Amino acid sequence: MGDSRIFGYTSKMIEKALDVSARRHNLITGNIANMDTIGYKPRDLDFNDTLNRAMAGKEPDYIAKTHPKHLPVQGEDSFAMPGENSEDVDIYHLDSVNIDTEMMHLMENNIKYRTVVELRSRKSTITNYAIDEGGK
Repeated sequence: MGDSRIFGYTSKMIEKALDVSARRHNLITGNIANMDTIGYKPRDLDFNDTLNRAMAGKEPDYIAKTHPKHLPVQGEDSFAMPGENSEDVDIYHLDSVNIDTEMMHLMENNIKYRTVVELRSRKSTITNYAIDEGGK
């Protein structure tokens, strides 16, 4: 299926975009959960930059097991998505997480996620249409 035109670059891009969106969602909700933690610095990642880095990297042909008891790895990411400290907060203030900013980031991420899911749905519809030979 690696050389298939049906499940090619677009499907990989959609898969990676969903992974990036899920990672960003986890970072944002972690920020909201820690909003009362003194000294906590909010973390975030740039969706576009992370997706571009994910798509630029060549995926490995195999993943080596380092121990005989390790389970076989399937679908493990070939790129890292570390969170970064956000610059929109005042680190000298006790409540460094701004709930309005975090909710705005959450809504923005939700819109991107829903857009990618819609792309995946349309790709599936096109594939189903092609399998049915255009509806005869």
